[in-house]
Order: sequence, then structure tokens, then C-alpha cells
Amino acid sequence: MGVPVNSRVSTKIQQLLNTLKRPKRPPLSEFFMDDQEEIVEVPQPDPNTPRPEGRPIIPVKGEPLGVVSNWPPALQAALVRWGATQGKSPALTALDITGKPLYTLTYGKLWSRSVKLAYTLLNKLGPKNEQVLKPGDRVALVYPNSDPGMFLVAFYGCLLAEVIPVPIEVPLSRKDAGSSQVGFLLGSCSVSLALTSEICLKGLPKMPTGEILQFKGWPRLKWVVTDSKYLTKPGKDWQPHIPTANTDPAYIEYKASKEGTVMGVAVSKVAMLTHCQALTQACNYCEGETLVNVLDFKKDMGLWHGVLTSVMNRIHTISVPYAVMKACPLSWVQRVHIHKARVALVKCRDLHWAMMAHREQRDTSLESLHMLIVADGANPWSVSSCDAFLNVFQIHGLKPEVICPCATSPEAMTVAIRRPGMPGTPLPARAILSMGGLSHGVIRVNAEDKNSALTVQDVGHVMPGALMCIVKPEGPPQLCKTDEIGEIVVNSRAGGNMYYGLPGVTKNTFEVIPVNTLGAPIGEIPFVRSGLLGFVGPGSLIFVVGKNEGLLMVSGRRHNADDLVATALAVEPVKTVYRGRIAVFSVAVFYDERIVVVAEQRPDASEEDSFQWMSRVLQAIDSIHQVGLYSLALVPANTLPKTHLGGIHIFETKQNFLDGNLHPCNILMCPHTCVTNLPKPRQKQPVGVGPASIMVGNLVAGKRIAQAAGRDLGMIEDQDLVRKHQFLSEALQWRAQTDPDHCLYVLLNAKGLVVSTATCVQLHKRAEKIAAALTEKGSVNTGNNVVLLYPPGIDLIASFYGCLYAGCVPVTVRPPHPQNLAATLPTVRMIIDVSKAACILTTQNLMRILRSKEAAATVNIKTWPTIIDTDDLPRRRPPMIYKPPTAEMIAYLDFSVSTTGMLTGVKISHAAVSALCRSIKLQCELYSSRQIAICLDPYCGLGFVLWCLASVYSGHQSILIPPLELESCLPLWLSTLSQYRIRDTFCSYSVMELCTKGIGTQTEILKARGLNLSCVRSCVVIAEERPRLALTMSFSKLFKDLGLSPRAVSTAFGSRVNLAICMQGTTGPDTSTVYVDMKSLRHDRVRLVERGAPQSLPLMESGKILPGVRVIIVNPETRGPLGDSHLGEIWINSPHSASGYYAIYGEESLQADHFNTKLSFGDPTTLWARTGYLGFVKRTELLDAAGDRHDALFVVGSLDETLELRGLRYHPIDIETSVSRAHRSIAESAVFTWTNLLVVVAELSGSEQDALDLVPLVTNVVLEEHHLIVGVVVIVDPGVIPINSRGEKQRMHLRDSFLADQLDPIYVAYNM
Repeated sequence: MGVPVNSRVSTKIQQLLNTLKRPKRPPLSEFFMDDQEEIVEVPQPDPNTPRPEGRPIIPVKGEPLGVVSNWPPALQAALVRWGATQGKSPALTALDITGKPLYTLTYGKLWSRSVKLAYTLLNKLGPKNEQVLKPGDRVALVYPNSDPGMFLVAFYGCLLAEVIPVPIEVPLSRKDAGSSQVGFLLGSCSVSLALTSEICLKGLPKMPTGEILQFKGWPRLKWVVTDSKYLTKPGKDWQPHIPTANTDPAYIEYKASKEGTVMGVAVSKVAMLTHCQALTQACNYCEGETLVNVLDFKKDMGLWHGVLTSVMNRIHTISVPYAVMKACPLSWVQRVHIHKARVALVKCRDLHWAMMAHREQRDTSLESLHMLIVADGANPWSVSSCDAFLNVFQIHGLKPEVICPCATSPEAMTVAIRRPGMPGTPLPARAILSMGGLSHGVIRVNAEDKNSALTVQDVGHVMPGALMCIVKPEGPPQLCKTDEIGEIVVNSRAGGNMYYGLPGVTKNTFEVIPVNTLGAPIGEIPFVRSGLLGFVGPGSLIFVVGKNEGLLMVSGRRHNADDLVATALAVEPVKTVYRGRIAVFSVAVFYDERIVVVAEQRPDASEEDSFQWMSRVLQAIDSIHQVGLYSLALVPANTLPKTHLGGIHIFETKQNFLDGNLHPCNILMCPHTCVTNLPKPRQKQPVGVGPASIMVGNLVAGKRIAQAAGRDLGMIEDQDLVRKHQFLSEALQWRAQTDPDHCLYVLLNAKGLVVSTATCVQLHKRAEKIAAALTEKGSVNTGNNVVLLYPPGIDLIASFYGCLYAGCVPVTVRPPHPQNLAATLPTVRMIIDVSKAACILTTQNLMRILRSKEAAATVNIKTWPTIIDTDDLPRRRPPMIYKPPTAEMIAYLDFSVSTTGMLTGVKISHAAVSALCRSIKLQCELYSSRQIAICLDPYCGLGFVLWCLASVYSGHQSILIPPLELESCLPLWLSTLSQYRIRDTFCSYSVMELCTKGIGTQTEILKARGLNLSCVRSCVVIAEERPRLALTMSFSKLFKDLGLSPRAVSTAFGSRVNLAICMQGTTGPDTSTVYVDMKSLRHDRVRLVERGAPQSLPLMESGKILPGVRVIIVNPETRGPLGDSHLGEIWINSPHSASGYYAIYGEESLQADHFNTKLSFGDPTTLWARTGYLGFVKRTELLDAAGDRHDALFVVGSLDETLELRGLRYHPIDIETSVSRAHRSIAESAVFTWTNLLVVVAELSGSEQDALDLVPLVTNVVLEEHHLIVGVVVIVDPGVIPINSRGEKQRMHLRDSFLADQLDPIYVAYNM
């Protein structure tokens, strides 16, 4: 008795199995809501759209396939028969390059050579006659187009050996267009052997060893030469085995799909035979007649007629190779005339070429032709070629009724062919269809507008023994109505059977059962999809209007690539572009397909001609097809990837366009006209503060208020310390007394050597000398401003304290660059003028520069204030050291140029200096025994504080590394950290970038030199911007090998109103990173998403909020506090905020607004400073030192920098990040707006031929990721985008240069 299986299994295991069967996680679609719906504007359906109105189509039957008594039981049997009985009869004539006959292969020779090859393949390939090939194995046939004889023998040799031939093109180089796809075909057919001729093998690309090159993506092949002298003649008793045709594969024909994949269509022995019979019946072939074949004999009509059907009927085939046609386009016409051929097999191209070359011929006669088969007669433009050819050659005896267009596809093989007519019978009618109707898949006869009409000719009737119907090309194969365009599907014994080795794809193509309107199958019999789009006309004539793979679906309408090519060619093409070299395809950008046209430009066409042609093509396609082009590119002659017979390789061209490898010489982008699905611009709601926003405790409208604070600054216990902390000048004096020889500063040069040091007492004495000089030479009064102009070093620090000792207000200014005075000196002059400086302290070197001729060319050097050089001052002490009466007095002025090009100076009071130094001391745990390394510019912001103030306050030693020294010695900063075993270091983004780009690849060498960064506990980047996450992460990753802890790198954040708001200290939780949704951010909302979600932006916390600082997020328009999930302006309350702008024209209103502002509701008493930066606060799962949950501050960007476009708020850096990812040659990019256009400036690091490749890629990426249309793309040389000392882009300077036409760009593209 059988036991049901599961009863043998314990229930535990059964439960386990059941849980394993259940999917663990929700499907991806639930994780990532693709909010296409809310983004995309869906166009409303047009009520006038034509709809099909006919009845459902009834399948069309071909005439029965007649059974003729002497038809062979298998195709090989025909060869046996002719070889034995008609051995002298010619089978094939091949031509040389001039078009003269080269050799003729008789049926006797064809038979004997094929048998020799079959015998050799089965018995003579392995050592000691081991059998290498078995019947049913696949073998590649690699023969050039000029050698039909060798191919014919190889093909029939394989059939006789019962191995399956897979004809492919001869590979010309390792990088052939589509080479790896051919490799995919050989792999899916598991081919390991290739047959070729000796000459062809010699011409294949070789490796230096003489072996055949391993082609990209190809399996390893054994090459076998099939020339007669290498074949073995079988013994008398050996005969090939010829079974009756069955359903085993006979041969495999390659086919490239729209996506570029090359697949093999397997044709069974019985299908091959039936197809030959059907063609023989349809074309009325007679035994012994002559056929001229211009087509490729490896596949399609060339193979079916010129290799298979011809042998079945003992036809003499004259093969005209492509190379001969190029040299002598009339050669096929001459061959028809000379051999009195009854059939010729051509493409429209051959008709066109013969017509163009016709003038030379007088005595040609085409009277013998009974059939002129036009292989691409299904193409919409074939009509005009056929008509024009008839027009020219009718006087040479060509009869109109012999022109026979046909429709074929690799899967369904011959779908339909026009039968040769009787002389004098009326020719079939043409269909003149409306383009508009076609784009909606509907047949409407077009009577009025000749321009937007498509004329198509029929391709005759269905093949004998076949059944055909028309089904919808997308979705289930539903039968079409009679007036509807659909895909032609065929049921016949004479079609392909499968894609070899690809069962999944096979089912959808070879086993289609059409359904009716209710979705019920109409029968049992499977049909094959032909990939052809068309309809059945009157009298059951078949009309084809295009191919599935040339179909471009744009906004729900169908356009045919071939029709668009025809329209483009109708615009006087011959002057500007080449006729046969136009590619049309579509690319998916922003939820729709966009049409791209690429053409090869003639070398003599001027830029003017090209642009005129391009704009006319745009208009023509717009008016005839009612569709906008997205991009139109012209490339230099002969640069598009070609197929083996000279056509354009569309898929590779599209790939080159998308990869930025097309290298156009002219390009037009027209996104404005064709992108119609952009969301409607957002209307901003007026924001009134009403009762709805009233605060309840810490909640605004139900959300936690977005606020956060650093820990308390706390009280100072020791009264002795109070003295030292009140003013920095007193702190220095106190240190000089209590710990005179403690070294505060060490300055290094590029070699890493100590250039100078300063102990507490040395610094104090130098400050005294400078104070004495100020009072004596400078005759300055208390409270005067003094400019300090020094390179980064200890002199700068000494003169700062010298000013404090003298009661002056120091202003540090970056010195002018001696090699670039014209650009840098005016800023120095501006700060000196704006700060009304009474005197300048500087070095001898810089003093010479300020008074030099070169300086005089840029600024007025006669009006400098007193200049004192502090290099060799006498040892004097000032009569007294100044002590400010109150701590609210101004200690120094901090001047900085913002990224928008604004020069702002802020006043920092003594109280703010002390509070700030104390805050940093607490956060970073700084005290006398500590050592820190600083690699920053010391002129403003937090960089200046760390360089000049912190050590004097906290007593720690600072190792100073001027960032400029890194340019001559990149590892300087990192090797200093290693050598001094530094735990805490501070740097700028420019320094980090120098290290990442310059020595990121040399970590092995540095490690060998003993460089070790495991000592570094914190490495803080000082910045006034959103943390550059990509840079800090790549820095951490690259230097991990040198022992750098992944937790070490963090950032600080400061602004003009408060120089230090956040800084990652020594304690406290690690910095957190969140992923926010970019679309919400544009609406000023913060929505957290999973890592890797589409449209997500990673943001890193800007370090911990400093002690004594309170932060709140405020709506910049209403000035009311915001909830947790909103983006708003960061406002600060802190004892170390600046006291105000150094007002130039007493603009007190501006000042009060930024430095002392109150919330419009909530807490009305606290005074806040507005940072001008947008950000948000997020409560994290981490705990801070006090054990509370930690609130992280995330900075998103400067309010001044944001771009308002389409009613949304964009941050330039986000668009720039996308742009820089678009192409490997984009080194840096910057964006700004001009009127309401978005301008993208991209620096090109590659060769100039890449320049125009960037235009479409930049346009695509900004449209895809930001839903914006780029108005202007400017391609410039590296280094054109101005960058300030902090490594921030100066976008406004760039904008001014662009508007003043000073950029000297490589290329400017105005997107229409």
C-alpha cells in the first residue's frame, strides 16, 4: 500500500517546509513605491483619436501546397540525385571583384566535395580518428560574402554529416559591432567548432603567438579549414546517411533583436524542405533555370532561394557579392542580361544603385526576367524604388508584372510573396494611408493631405499551405479588427521552430494561440509571431507597414523608425548626409520613449548647412508625424557602427549614444517640445500663521518641534582660571608666566621639517614687539582696524596677538597670489577699503609685491594705508598691554567671500571668542598635554579659530601644515599624522580631495614606508556647506588600508553668523547618515527612505552640536518653528554668535534681522541668529553622553544658493552630482539659472571629441533625476569653474562670466 509522502515527515519538519515556501519579505514593489503617478503629468485622452471599427479578422489561408511526384524526401536527397544524374550541370557561379565569373561549381563537384567534408567532419578531426563531432552537434560556418562556393560545400557537408550549421559573419576585429552578442549566440547553441576557408583563416585577427584572437564574449573555438586539399576522400563503402526529413533541427539562422541580442532560429529538416516546396510553388521555379542572387547567402532570402530551393530545383545560381555591387552597381543587371536569367533576387538598395549607374548601359535586356524578387519590398519606401526602377528599365524589356515584393522574417521565414502576374493583367492597387491613423494603429485612407500619407504596396498573398492572422502587438495575442494594424502571425510547416537553447523566449514567439475579444483561444493550433506589422487588404492581399523592432512607442502612439528615416531623407538629404546612413531609435527618458535621429554628415557640409538640415528635419517630422524629436545628432562620415553588409548597426549606435561614445560633430536637443509629461509647476500656498499652527508644549501641528542643543557650557569653578578666560590676550600673558617654555605651535614645510616653533613666552614677546611697532610706526589708535597679510604660519598668530596687545582690531586677509595678482589683489584691496584699515602688517616679501609694478597694473598702490613689515622688528615693549573695558568689545573682524560672491565681514566680540574656545575645548577635550594637527587655511571662520585662538586658550600644541605645501608633497599631512601619532586632526575638503585623488591609489607604497593612521581618533573637515559624503566615504575607504578607523572622519559646520555650530567631538555617538527622498525635499519636506531607494539622497550629520549652542528649524517665510519632518532655515542661539555684520553703510535693518531675530510664535523672548542654511533635525536611536536620545542636525544647503524652478526648491549640488555621474569625461560641473532656464556648465576632462556626447547625457540625467529640462549645456576646459579657498564653487562668478561671454567654451548647446 502506498503511503502519502507527507505522512512520513514529522509535523515539525512540515511546518519548517511550509514557512520556507512562504516568501519572507514583502515584494520589492511594496518597499519602493514608484510614484510615477504623482510625478508624471498624464495627458488626457483626445476624444478625436481614431479607433478601429471593423469586425474581427478571419484567419487567411494560403492555397494548398501541391504534392509533386518527384519532390525529394529530404533536401540532401535532391543533391544526391543531381550529383549522380546531372553532374555537369552548373550549380553556382561566383564573381570576382570586377564582376567577371571567377569559377563555376557543378552539381557533380558540389556533391563530391560535400561528401568529402561530411566524411572528414565525422571521422578525421580527432587524434587516432576519435569522433569529435556527433550528429546533432552545432558548427559555426565562417565564410566571407565573396566566397559562395566554399559556403555551399560547407553547408551541404554539414547536412550530409547531420551536424547543424550555424552561419555567422566573419569577425573583423576584437571590437566588432555586436561581437559579444554573436558570442552569446554561439554560447546558447554550444558551438565549439568553426569551419572556414584557408584564405579567410589567414585574414582573421591573430595574437602575437599566431593563434586566432579570442573574440569578445565568444566561447573557445576549434577552427577547421574546409578547402578540398585538407579533406579526406571516403572509401568506396562509406555513404552519408540520408533519412527522410523529420523535426530535428537542420540549420540555425542568426537574428538580432531590437535589444541587440543575437539569437539562433532553429529550422527543422521538414520545415526546410516544406519551405523549399512552398517557394518552388509560389515562384513557379522550373528545373535547370538561372537565378541571379545579390543577397547575403548566409541567411534569409539569400539562403532560402540561393542555397536551398535552388539545389532542390537544379537551378544555376549566379552570386553577386556586396563588394562587386559597391564597385559596379550594374553588375547584377548585366548578369541577368548575359545569362538570360529568369529570376533575380535583390533589395531596394540594388534597384536604386543600378538606376543611379544606368547611364553607362545601352544594350542590356531584362526581357528574360520572369520574377524580380524584392526582398525588402515590405519596407514603406520600397514603392518608390520599384516604380523608379521600372521607369528606367521598362525600355530594356522589364515587364511591370514581374516585380514581386515579399515579406519575410527569421522566425516565420517567408510570410507572403507576390506571385508573378500574367502579361497584361492589371497591377494590384496601392494603399494610401493616413500617418495619423497609423500612429494609433488604425487604417484610414488618406485622400486630402499628401504630405502626411504613407503609400504602401502589397506583398502578395499568403504562402502555400500556410494560415495567417493579425493580432495585437502588445499584451495577449488578441485578434485585430479588419481596419486595425497588428502583428502578422503565421501557422505553417515551413517556419522556424524555436530560438535554439532559449526555451523561455521561444514560447512567446513560436507557440502563440490567438484569442478573441473575450480572451478565449480561437483554436488549438500554434502560430509564429513574424515581427511584421500590417493588415490584410482587399482580395486577401497582405500589406506590411513596419516591423515590431522598428516600432517607437511615444506617449501611447506608434511611429515606425523606417517612416521617420524616409521623412528625414525627403529633406534634400544629399548635400548634408549620406542616404543609407541614418539611424532612428528611441531611448527611455523620464517615463516615456524619446526619439533620437543620428546621421553621418558629409565631410564637405558646413556647420550652417548642417543646422539648416537639422532644423528642417525637426519641422518635417513634427508636421508629418506629429511627434517631437528629442535629439538629432550628426556624426563624421564612416563613424557609425556598421553591420557586415554596410547597413547601420542600430543597437550599437543607440548604445554609443547612451554611453557617450557617439562623438557627434553637431547636435540639437529639443527636450522642451517633446517632453510633455512633466508635472505641473507647484503653486506655493500663501503661508499665514493661524490657529492651526498653535504650539502645544513642544509640538507644532502634531509633530515634535525640530530643535536640538549641545550640552551646557557649565560654570568655571577655579577663580584663578577666570582671569585667564576673560580675554585671550590675558590668557597668553598668563601662559607666558606660568608655563613659559611650553611649545604651543610647530610649523612644517613641504618636506615635513619644522620651520619654526613658538613657546608661550616666545609668542608673547613677538606680540609685544608688534604692539610696540603699531603704536610707534603705525600711529594707530585704540579700536582701529589693522589688516594682517601673511602666508599661513606663526607670524600671522603673533601679529594677531600684537594687535590685541595694542588695542587694535585685527582683520586677517589671504595674501594675493604672486603669479595671479590680477585675480587675487582686487579682493585684498576691497577688504582693506571696506574695513577702513588704518594700517597693514605683513612680511617684507609681500610688502614688495604690494608696491610692485605688477600690482600697480591692477589696483591703485599709491593709496595703501601704512604698511609695516614685521620681519625684523627691534626688541621693544609697548608702554602697556591694552585690556578692553568690557567683553562685548570687538576682538576681531572675520571677512569671507560667500559662494554667491558676496563679501561679508562679521564682528566677533571678546566674549564670543572665549565662549567659542571653551566650547571647542569641551567638545574636543583639549588640554596642555594634547597635540593636534591642522591642515587648513587660517583666514576666516573655524579655520582661523583653530589656527590662531584655540591653542592659546586650551594650551594644547598645534602642528600647523599650510595646505599649499601639499601641492608639492601630497602625503605631507598624512605622514605628519603618522609620524607624530596625532589623535585629532582638522582639514578642509580641498585637502581631503587632494589626498583622495593624488595618493588614494598609492596606499601600498605608503604602507611600505611605514605610514600608519591607526592613531587617528578624529579627523574633522571644517566647512560651511552640506557634508560631502561621497568624498569623506571614499577618503575613509581608500586609507582604511593604512589603519584609518572608519569612524574617524566627520565634519564640522559653521556659518557667517556663528563660526562653529557643530563639530564631532571625542565622545558622543558616531555620526549618522540618513537617506531622504529628493522629491519631498524639493517641497521642503523631509521623508526618510531606505538606502538604495530610487531618487534618494544620502545626507550625513554635520557633527555634534557644540556645547552652549541651541538650534531650531524655522520656516524662512513665516518665521515660525517647524515640525520634525520639515526642511527649514537653521537658527542658532549661542554665546559665541557674531555680534553683527561689519556694517558698511550702516545697514542696521539687515544686521538686526540676521543676528537678533525672534520667532513669530512659540517662544517670543529668545534672540536667534539666522544662518541662511536650510536643514532639519532628526531624533536618532543613538544615545548621547547624558543617556538621552541624540538629536542630529543635517545641513542641506545654503538658502542663497537654492534655485527656484517650476515652483520647487533645488540645491545646485544635487543637480551637479547627477551631472558628474553622467559621463566619465565630466570632471566637475556647476549649475545656475539664467532668466528661467537652467544652465549646466561641465568641465571636459577627456578628449574634445567627447564634448558633444555630454550634451544628451547631461540633459537625460537632469530630466530623469530632477524632472527639469536643461536650457543650456556649456562644455568648458578643466579649471574654468571658479573655486574659492574653502573648495566651494563660485557659481555666481561663473554665471557672470557666462553672461559676459568670457568662458571661452568648447561648445554651447541651446536646447530648443
